[in-house]
Amino acid sequence: MNLHRLLSRADDQSLQTLLGRSVLKLITILDPALTSPSKLVDLIFDLYTPQGLLADRQTREVLIDLLRLKEIEQLTSILDTTAQPDIYDQIKRRRFRQGSATEAAFYNYFELPPPIEEKFEETPGCRDGKTGYGLFKHQRDAARKIQKILAGDLPLRVVLHMPTGAGKTRTAMNIICEHLREREPGFVVWLAFSEELCEQAATEFEKAWQHLGNRTVDVFRFWGNRNYQPAIEQDGILIAGLAKMYSSVRRSMEFLSALGNQTTLVIIDEAHSAIAETYSLLLNALVVQHPRTGLLGLTATPGRTWADIDADEELARFFARKKVTLEIEGYGNPVNYLIDKGYLSQVRFKPLLHEGGTEISETDLEKIKRSFDIPDDVLVRLANDYLRNLAIVNEVERLIKTHKRVIVFAATVEHSNLLAAVLRAREVVADSITSATNTIDRTRIIEAYKQAGDSVHVLCNFGVLTTGFDAPQTSAALIARPTKSLVLYSQMVGRAIRGPKAGGNAIAEIVTVIDQELPGFGDVADAFENWEDVWE
Repeated sequence: MNLHRLLSRADDQSLQTLLGRSVLKLITILDPALTSPSKLVDLIFDLYTPQGLLADRQTREVLIDLLRLKEIEQLTSILDTTAQPDIYDQIKRRRFRQGSATEAAFYNYFELPPPIEEKFEETPGCRDGKTGYGLFKHQRDAARKIQKILAGDLPLRVVLHMPTGAGKTRTAMNIICEHLREREPGFVVWLAFSEELCEQAATEFEKAWQHLGNRTVDVFRFWGNRNYQPAIEQDGILIAGLAKMYSSVRRSMEFLSALGNQTTLVIIDEAHSAIAETYSLLLNALVVQHPRTGLLGLTATPGRTWADIDADEELARFFARKKVTLEIEGYGNPVNYLIDKGYLSQVRFKPLLHEGGTEISETDLEKIKRSFDIPDDVLVRLANDYLRNLAIVNEVERLIKTHKRVIVFAATVEHSNLLAAVLRAREVVADSITSATNTIDRTRIIEAYKQAGDSVHVLCNFGVLTTGFDAPQTSAALIARPTKSLVLYSQMVGRAIRGPKAGGNAIAEIVTVIDQELPGFGDVADAFENWEDVWE
């Protein structure tokens, strides 16, 4: 059964289920001619891979309902399923174990191979190589100051404060390599939130050690489906996802105790999270109980929040107010130096003013005032505001006239999917990545976006590309997610401001949707200096 032929049977209700009512409504407002059944079917195949349509439970149920009785009976026979009174419901509820013969038979019925899950391999060590992993002078100066603090008076804790795009990871890898060269065996633990951040760190260390290492060491990956067990006198680095570490600790504190006994240096990516409950448990066992173990935090924004001075003060105290930042002679703010020298883009900030149909009540404002960030129910209402979405789509279409890679930060998961679908209907190559995007599709979409070329590509997302995503050719960002968090805003801006010396662009454009009465930001240099007072 060919999926294109099957979808040609879809009625309006089925198409609405597959695409979403909000998508169809917005497309109709923009251009009713785009809502013909054939165009909507083409749009579905632009948004989903054929395997993706079958893998997702909701879309799979729609497709099963489109099968005729003889066809569903044939599928039941192929799957060797005993017929039940409602065989449609029976197939919908069927689960297919990955790699099983039944899964293969199901996909083969629709003339498709089964999806192949991305395979990961451990990399137990690195090859020797010639030197070539150098630093710019401002990075070398910062690295020397960090090393002096980590070799100095207790507590051995310090934050490396560098703007996004200024080379925090590369600087940290030089520090780690120096640490491992001086200790044999030595063991470094790198903690990060997301899988993207973990893989980025592992890959970058292997690259750094190939140039800077003096022996073969082990690189352990511990996130997702990868496993790790502490052993005596391990020599190398463990890259660990916070969720994986936390779940292991909850099962057995012995795991964390054994890891703490051998660890000589801990790195926290996005150090402003160090005092969060999940990190506190880990750091207490790895660092606090082992005073000679160094702790290096990395961040572009050394504060927990924008407006909670108590949280920022607690973070500064935890790191003993030891912070190394870029200091450039003749520049009061290093961001300006990095822009002048081409490490960061010259940024053009533009507000997209919105006074649309989303009413922000006094109750909402009071709730926003009490919360660390914009409440989810307010974000959902903004995501469903058609006038706001029309303005966003029109602005993206303006951006792609002068930018080849544009990233859009949406207000919700559904909002990201909606914007990508409407842009696709408008013949713009656009994709959506959210926490619900499976690994196979996420890898495919990101690789397609990163490929060099003159074609336009827009990447919409919610919650997964603020950190650990490096696509230097991105020269424009549209921030449609309001936030009180200067940390989050700076991370979103940072995805588009790599300068020419970092493989990026001389000019970047940041468009921020300004919703009436909601807080917002607009200058990356001001963001960099926001927390200086609590570290003094």
